[in-house]
Amino acid sequence: MAAIYTLGHSSLALDEFVALLKWHRIALVVDVRSDPFSRYAPHFNKRELEAGVKQAGLVYRYAGAVLGGKPKVPALLGPRGVPDYDRMAAVPAFAKALDHLCRLAESQRTVLVCSEGDPAQCHREKLLARALRARGVEVRHILGDGSIAPPPAQGTLL
Repeated sequence: MAAIYTLGHSSLALDEFVALLKWHRIALVVDVRSDPFSRYAPHFNKRELEAGVKQAGLVYRYAGAVLGGKPKVPALLGPRGVPDYDRMAAVPAFAKALDHLCRLAESQRTVLVCSEGDPAQCHREKLLARALRARGVEVRHILGDGSIAPPPAQGTLL
């Protein structure tokens, strides 16, 4: 199984973001933001991001409705309204979406995109990477400087 990359746009400019994707030879960008909108970086609103990615010759797909970190279903939230990643990972639609993602990643280098720059603070690590690693997939978190975050120690988050 091919590795799957992740990247949080944080405060990057769109051209810096695209340069990181190209540096890592990404072909498919999968947007996993529940709400693909940014007040602080409007160039990362869904429409603008999709256009920028396509202009760079990459493929854009939105999957935040199923793979996003902020569920709209109250049953997937913990007692204080915080997302319950274990419950989210147990939803059949989540497993189906991961299956599809893994198939796509076999044929094209794939990145999961969210807004949080630090993967340790994002559902890219807390939910998605954990679920992917359980399937035997290597997950590589691209950092804002282009480097790859070291893998988390066994049993810990990043």
